[in-house]
Amino acid sequence: MNHSRQTGDVILDLQGISLAFGGVKALTNISFNVREHEIRAIIGPNGAGKSSMLNVINGVYRPQQGQITYRGQVRKDMNTYAAARSGIARTFQNIALFKGMSVLDNIMTGRNLKMRSNFLLQALYWGPAQKEEIAHRHKVEQIIDFLEIQHIRKTPVGRLSYGLQKRVELGRALAAEPEILLLDEPMAGMNVEEKQDMSRFILDVNDQFGTTIVLIEHDMGVVMDISDRVVVLDYGKKIGDGTPAEVLANQEVINAYLGVAH
Repeated sequence: MNHSRQTGDVILDLQGISLAFGGVKALTNISFNVREHEIRAIIGPNGAGKSSMLNVINGVYRPQQGQITYRGQVRKDMNTYAAARSGIARTFQNIALFKGMSVLDNIMTGRNLKMRSNFLLQALYWGPAQKEEIAHRHKVEQIIDFLEIQHIRKTPVGRLSYGLQKRVELGRALAAEPEILLLDEPMAGMNVEEKQDMSRFILDVNDQFGTTIVLIEHDMGVVMDISDRVVVLDYGKKIGDGTPAEVLANQEVINAYLGVAH
């Protein structure tokens, strides 16, 4: 499945990031970067600080130390809304979809940031709102085609299998047309076939939309298959960073994973 893609310049640069809750250090002096158009994996044993790292990137947590540069600008006072506006979208370990709503409507909610008309206008369906609604629907239909979920577009999400729900969640994140897509364990709880499907969609998103992807994943086979570069965390510290092959050969990484069944 290996792909020889051209990755671009550094789009996101994290320098000396430290994060603590009370006296507990979640992340200690972590530096790494993400290049445009790459698939960048964050791996490590449980409790390594991977989700905390994603939460720093999308503005949920503000690190006590360190600097984040995004597209050449040092980021100040980031929150989740500002992160989303700046082109960073994310999926979650626990699926956060509206279970009673259809696939189509769930993906449509991902367009909210892109919609300019206010909701009153939309409700009354006057002029610009109607045009805009049609344009957004067109974008959503493209995503539905891309993810091969036309046959379930009207189905309430709560009735779908786990693998399909995860695909809908990916669709909702894509609806925001992010520059960077953060995926928090996109394969967790999936069977082999679902994992293969999701791997293919992640590669296709990267390829066809040019989206930069940062993902946390436990399945090392998947990580080695689809990632361009891998950063390894252990107990909130960085212990490895490089290509999949470099990371696999790193003794410190091997030690961290020994006795950890993956």
